[in-house]
Amino acid sequence: MSRDIRIVTEAQLREVVSLDLETVDVIEAAFRALAGGGVVMPPILSMAIEEAHGEVDVKTAYVPGFDGFAIKVSPGFFDNPKIGLPSLNGLMILFSATTGLVETVFLDNGYLTDIRTAAAGAVAARHLAPSDVAVAGVIGTGLQARLQMQAAHLVRPFDRCLVWGRDPARAASCAADIAAATGAQAEVMTCPASLCEQSQLVVTTTPATEPILTAEMLHGGLHVTAMGSDQGGKNELAPQALARADLYACDRVSQCETLGELRAARAAGLMPDTPPELGEIITGMATGRTHDAQITICDLTGTGVQDTAIATHVAARLGGAGTVIPV
Repeated sequence: MSRDIRIVTEAQLREVVSLDLETVDVIEAAFRALAGGGVVMPPILSMAIEEAHGEVDVKTAYVPGFDGFAIKVSPGFFDNPKIGLPSLNGLMILFSATTGLVETVFLDNGYLTDIRTAAAGAVAARHLAPSDVAVAGVIGTGLQARLQMQAAHLVRPFDRCLVWGRDPARAASCAADIAAATGAQAEVMTCPASLCEQSQLVVTTTPATEPILTAEMLHGGLHVTAMGSDQGGKNELAPQALARADLYACDRVSQCETLGELRAARAAGLMPDTPPELGEIITGMATGRTHDAQITICDLTGTGVQDTAIATHVAARLGGAGTVIPV
């Protein structure tokens, strides 16, 4: 019995889905489902290739009620820009949740991962950042730094954006792109401490293995979303920063305690209790920010449920896009 598989390219996907409030809502619904139970989400398959400054992650999740489930392969080779190649790429495969057969292959070069990751940052900001954010800051100068600020602006429309990176020229380029995408005034900072001091919302987006943001940089009325630490050995926030926060939340405890900022904090003898997950805060199962003067931190390692959510969302909107191959 013959059947069809649809192949969709990055260019075609860009015509179908973008980083907007609808995408943010799709990813928020994924976190809500994760908190509700019934989701099957195995641990991330993660492989570091140190010789090439690279890594590969494989993520998946089954969500009850969804027609399909996705398996995503996401390589990140961080020296690629030196030879004119993007640091991130990959693909997603959407399977039928009823038969297990392949339905769609998204040759997205990491595009769907990029926007679902940024959308997750917006979900964290929506539920944990102060209600009024005049200044947002981003640590890092790559694509995700740009997208995180674009996503944050959707839910907390800040007037100024501060950018810090180790390479001032790349930071200036990043700031210019953020200004163009959001309409906010963007400027380069000379140190992370000054960036944090002036911001009400900060997102860290680096592959750092040593902390960049310390406890002393935190202040009342600040929310930090840490999304760069998604593999063992990475660490953007000092362990004492997590301990100082009034509220620390994560996307998935089981992932953050092995891959995220929680891993380093536990290794330092801190944060022994089980923190709330973002989905639990969204659903009201756990308490989130209770007043604007609090310090909050959200640790995002990236979950398979986000990939299944974005893949099924896009599949429903494809129409005639892509190439159908009978098999």
